[in-house]
Amino acid sequence: MKMVAPWTRFYSNSCCLCCHVRTGTILLGVWYLIINAVVLLILLSALADPDQYHFSSSELGGDFEFMDDANMCIAIAISLLMILICAMATYGAYKQRAAWIIPFFCYQIFDFALNTLVAITVLVYPNSIQEYIRQLPPNFPYRDDIMSVNPTCLVLIILLFISIILTFKGYLISCVWNCYRYINGRNSSDVLVYVTSNDTTVLLPPYDDATVNGASKEPPPPYVSA
Repeated sequence: MKMVAPWTRFYSNSCCLCCHVRTGTILLGVWYLIINAVVLLILLSALADPDQYHFSSSELGGDFEFMDDANMCIAIAISLLMILICAMATYGAYKQRAAWIIPFFCYQIFDFALNTLVAITVLVYPNSIQEYIRQLPPNFPYRDDIMSVNPTCLVLIILLFISIILTFKGYLISCVWNCYRYINGRNSSDVLVYVTSNDTTVLLPPYDDATVNGASKEPPPPYVSA
């Protein structure tokens, strides 16, 4: 008889498209892995040919360099770190190793906190949006159309857009967290706790493992709960 942890009743094992949270975490890790790999390729190409990211004064109203070498190296290091974190999450969900998912979960929490701070900034300082739009280049797409929108409506639209993003990110965080709890609970449920009469606790291995390890001997009898 396997013992079931009480907290396993308060979370779902399914996520979007009715797939398992483990499958959803694997797909999410692969998606982030592809995105960061593409970003890394773009950064490497920009580092190899910096002239294509140098804009003239006629384009941006001043001599502006997209990224210098130092910032480019930092961005490449961050992309490599993100690729490692996403690969760890994918591998951990596939091999059912809960500890490998923790770095990716921490990154999700950090990203959610940053987006929340952006929403709070927009709510507290609504005029900062108009100031930011005025600083954009004159040939920026739809710059004049955005400037013509009522400031209050523009703030509401941006807050609605950020709220949708936060809701979606929160759902992805819950999916990864449920995957972590599922794998952690599955691994812990493979050990049976048997309490003897003298109040000592003995941890017994799963019945299948005991059968495999003692294949040359007579299989042990089935476990019976106390």
